[in-house]
Amino acid sequence: MPVLPDFRLETYFSKWEFAARYHLTASDAETLALSELLAMASDESRERWDTLRLGYTETWGMPALRSAIADTYSDVTPDQVLCFAGAEEGIYLAMQTLLEPTDHVIVITPNYQAAETIPLSICDVTGVALQPSDSWALDLDAVVSAIRPNTRMISVNFPNNPTGAVPSEFVWRRLAQICDERGIILFSDEVYQGLGAISLPQAADISARAMSLNVMSKAYGLPGLRIGWIACRDRSMLERLERAKHYTTICNSAPSEILALIALAARDQIIARNRSIIATNIPLFDAFFAQFPELFSWSPPQGGCVCFPQYLGADGVEAMCTELVEQEGVLLLPASIYASSLTETPSDRFRVGLGRKSPEAALDRWATWLEKRS
Repeated sequence: MPVLPDFRLETYFSKWEFAARYHLTASDAETLALSELLAMASDESRERWDTLRLGYTETWGMPALRSAIADTYSDVTPDQVLCFAGAEEGIYLAMQTLLEPTDHVIVITPNYQAAETIPLSICDVTGVALQPSDSWALDLDAVVSAIRPNTRMISVNFPNNPTGAVPSEFVWRRLAQICDERGIILFSDEVYQGLGAISLPQAADISARAMSLNVMSKAYGLPGLRIGWIACRDRSMLERLERAKHYTTICNSAPSEILALIALAARDQIIARNRSIIATNIPLFDAFFAQFPELFSWSPPQGGCVCFPQYLGADGVEAMCTELVEQEGVLLLPASIYASSLTETPSDRFRVGLGRKSPEAALDRWATWLEKRS
């Protein structure tokens, strides 16, 4: 198997994520404490937790957990859900298992790097760039033009990381219809589902062969659980992934599965909490960027909790992000993290996260630093 390139985001985070004082680029919502989550448990779930024996779990995932996940869809049943140790394992195994060297894949850019580099290590890949001049719109005509007779998969991520973009429901349903008509797998990364003003129907609900990827990490703010899943109404594809999982994690953490079950039962409460945090933070970021109109152009995310503002300073976004974290401990993600080998990607952008509580101290430190440099 070809060696995959360094995962730029994780390499950058390995240096700065826990060293920087202010994490202003987090991709997840505010994390719950274990005590907070357990306080949401029903009597039955608390009993599961208190009597848990730390043995192996089912490769597919605990039946009660898969049932709770299926309940977040309109047309998915528990036997159409396969659990993973986070979303990354789902991406990796889906690409490695379902793609052949003779296949062709279309990938939306900018993206989570694994969505691009894993298929590139297997087969031909074409990128279709979201349009920054049009609020990061998806160009459906460009997608259709990129389709080949051997196109096996179209990989998308909405709400998008890093831009926060969400297509219209018409465009979204038309994309799923195009995939169905041509026998193409729609692989849909939906880890920010429900976290934003615009919410699309999930791919697995509108296409019998689409694969919906999700995880407890982002919208739920529980990345430490390492529980993700793929929902797909084509059971045969999930069976292939389940057999491949025997060579990776085999099964998930038993404590994490029960905690994920508790969180899913309290889904409405947790999602409402995290949406409230974003709503509170947007005016704070609005006020910050309004102080420096000559340096920044920004719009809040259409969905999810991350967005991709533009930096207009003469020093360039890479220098700004590097000096800011080195001198003030404020962590942002520069555009180079999201550079694509498939399409041109803007080099003057940076990712900010709006899902964590109390960003005021970081914004104040950033503003003071900018004022000193002016």
